[in-house]
Amino acid sequence: MFFDIDDVAEPGTSLPHMIPSAERFAAKMVERGIGNDDRVVVYDSVGLSSAGRAWWMLRLFGHAEVALLDGGLVKWRAEGRPLDTTAPVIPPRRFVANFDPALVRDKRALLADLALPRAREQVVDARASGRFDGSVEETWPGRRRGHIPGSRNVPFDQVTDPRTRQLKGAEELRRLFEDAAVSLDRPVVTSCGSG
Repeated sequence: MFFDIDDVAEPGTSLPHMIPSAERFAAKMVERGIGNDDRVVVYDSVGLSSAGRAWWMLRLFGHAEVALLDGGLVKWRAEGRPLDTTAPVIPPRRFVANFDPALVRDKRALLADLALPRAREQVVDARASGRFDGSVEETWPGRRRGHIPGSRNVPFDQVTDPRTRQLKGAEELRRLFEDAAVSLDRPVVTSCGSG
């Protein structure tokens, strides 16, 4: 089933991809044939990009039985696995969404934390380094260049092997975060450029 992040979002806002209400999220999962008892595996066409958003949103709304396909469609194709071009049959399902506010921060909470002498949480921005440091134009019209003051940059494309698109090993990931001055023993709030 296609998890369209433009569709599985709150409509009518000036910002893209805002978190929908629990009712809207539940309705969008039912439209996709996903029920509370289903184990969901998410993937995307580049290895690990928008699949992470789908994984997080399912968890945000109480669906713990969700996993990322390591390497995504890139690795699947490279291994010669079967592909299907027929439209999926949408089975009837029931989905009750239970929003977990602990998995999201709003602007007010983030600014309050960053104003502390030593912020409790660290902000990690997953955008490409040029977007983070403001050396390239923003991909979204009307957005300013740069990043949230005090945030660290761990670009999403650096956490995967460029050849296989699989997640790097634990030690490589640890070094990547440490090189970005992210303490893995402190809470992390993540940010990206798509909402």
